[in-house]
Parts: sequence; C-alpha cells; structure tokens
Amino acid sequence: MEVTELAEAATDRDAGVGLAAVAALRTLLEELEAMHVSNARAQGWSWEQIADALGVRRQTAHRKHAHRTRG
Repeated sequence: MEVTELAEAATDRDAGVGLAAVAALRTLLEELEAMHVSNARAQGWSWEQIADALGVRRQTAHRKHAHRTRG
C-alpha cells in the first residue's frame, strides 16, 4: 500500500483498518527516521544536532540509533 493510501486508511471508521494503517505508518516512519539519522551521521552531524532536529534529547537519539551507525 502506498503512503497516501495508508494515510487515508488511517482515518477509516473501521477500527481494524485504521489500526492496521497506523501500525504500517509507524513502521514506515521508524524506517525513514533510521535512514535519515544514518545519513546525518555520515554527513558529520552530531548527536545533539540530530536530537534537535527530531525534537528529542541527545541521549534518546543516541540510545535509539547508535547501534545502526558508525560513531
């Protein structure tokens, strides 16, 4: 399912359809976040810069993503 279809399904009045779409969107967002954090680290961004961009604390960003990146 495409992102626009997932977003539309997330507003479905059928709770099963809506919840499945929310779960799929959450997975997609996690994958996108991981990809962009890896890109940011490869471009020399600090954990502080990444955390600021994500709206979280540095420790939170590091704890969540450090195992996926070098450095």
